[in-house]
Amino acid sequence: MTPGAAQVPVWHWGDPVEPLAACLERGGLIAIPTESSYGLGADPGNSRGVAAVYRLKGRSADQPLPVVVADLHQLPGLGIAADLPILERLSQGWPGPLSVLLPLSRPLPAAAGAGSLAVRIPGHARLRSLLAALDRPLTATSANRSGEAPILDPAALPALLAGFDAVVIDDGRLPGGPPSTLVEPTASGVRVLREGSFGRARLAALLAPGGRLDA
Repeated sequence: MTPGAAQVPVWHWGDPVEPLAACLERGGLIAIPTESSYGLGADPGNSRGVAAVYRLKGRSADQPLPVVVADLHQLPGLGIAADLPILERLSQGWPGPLSVLLPLSRPLPAAAGAGSLAVRIPGHARLRSLLAALDRPLTATSANRSGEAPILDPAALPALLAGFDAVVIDDGRLPGGPPSTLVEPTASGVRVLREGSFGRARLAALLAPGGRLDA
C-alpha cells in the first residue's frame, strides 16, 4: 500500500487485505471499483463508517445505501434470508448489475431506518474476491459528492477522500456507463425502481414463467 495525494493511502491488488479490514473496523472508507465507476465502501453494520459516507457525499442520512456481497452466504450477516423465494429466480442474474430490494429482519445502519436494503452480487470479479477475503459486505454508493458525476479515474479519489480515514483501491480507469438496475419484489414479480444496465428483456426472462414486470 503506497501513499497517495492528500495523504490517502492507495491499495493495489495483491497487497495484504489487513489494512483494508482495519480501516473498515475503525469506521473508515474504502474507494472500491465496480463494473462502471468507483464506489464508497463502508461496513454496512458500522454506524461510524455509514455516517462517514453520508458526510462525504453531503447526502441526507435518511436515504439507504446500496450494498454489494460476495455471494448469497453473506446475506444473513445483513439480516436478509438467503432462501427468499424471489432469489431463486433473480439470483440467476448474479453476478451482474442487478440490485434487489430485500427485507431486513433487524435494523442496519446502512438501511437508514428502512425495513429493506438494495443488495447485489457485482459483476466485478476482483471486487467479489475482495468481499470474500474481507468476509463482509460493503456499501457501494457512487464515490462522488451528491450531484456530481461518478469518478472513473482513481487519480481523482485521494482529493475526494482527503480528511477522511480512507483507502483507495487502484483498479485503473473504469469504463463508466449506467448504474445497476434496481428492482423491488412484488406479489406477482418485480417492479423496476431504477432503469440501469440490466435490461428489461433479461429481467423478464429471469421471471418467466409465472412472474412478471409490474409497471
